[in-house]
Amino acid sequence: MSWMCSGKTNAELVANLMKDSSRIIPSGSRVGPAMERVDRANYVADRSWSDSRKTRALAEAYNDSPQSIGYDATISAPHMHAYAAQYLLPYLRLGAKVLDVGSGSGYLVAVFHHLVSSEGKLGTVVGIEHVPELVQFSVENLKKDGLGKALEDKRIEMIVGDGRQGYPSGGPYDAIHVGAAAPRLPQLLVDQLASPGCMFIPVGEHIQQILQVKKDADGKVTQTQLMGVRYVPLTDRKTF
Repeated sequence: MSWMCSGKTNAELVANLMKDSSRIIPSGSRVGPAMERVDRANYVADRSWSDSRKTRALAEAYNDSPQSIGYDATISAPHMHAYAAQYLLPYLRLGAKVLDVGSGSGYLVAVFHHLVSSEGKLGTVVGIEHVPELVQFSVENLKKDGLGKALEDKRIEMIVGDGRQGYPSGGPYDAIHVGAAAPRLPQLLVDQLASPGCMFIPVGEHIQQILQVKKDADGKVTQTQLMGVRYVPLTDRKTF
């Protein structure tokens, strides 16, 4: 199903994610328009790469598949970004605070920004990534995609750090997205959820499941398994 969502342009890709046959983004959802505003081609190629590598990455920008962005990291397949935004959507109200763990290229940070900010009400999105080069890459990508002012105003913050520890000073968060698989649910991230709040996180080593972790207004935490997946692991900084 999901691999059939590929398109030749960003608009076509998002339109395919919204088709009845895919049922990934429901009709009338705010996720579709937010993804339309974020051109995936701005998040797949580093300017330091060879021309051939950049050309290939850009040619595959609108494929519904993950792509390597270096440093043992990937930008997830568009359908997984759509699922994440859709499952978190009730908590992505205007003015909300969001944490993106393993923020990689910055793509989903941009999508979240468009979901929680408008001219009348501004939310905050924090991306945390343990590879400094990827944080710089993501900042450049966000600027290319027209979000330089949001970075200047700190409505988007890109942080170098261990995402497994979260970023307590920016919380609590209405929504947390984790873009790599943790061997077990990190309690520190659960602790940083607002009440109410919701987290979308792949958990497991050999067998992985997406968990939707909800904290209600009284602080009670529940977990729901959504789907089996295969993500890169949430790891320490390596030397490259």
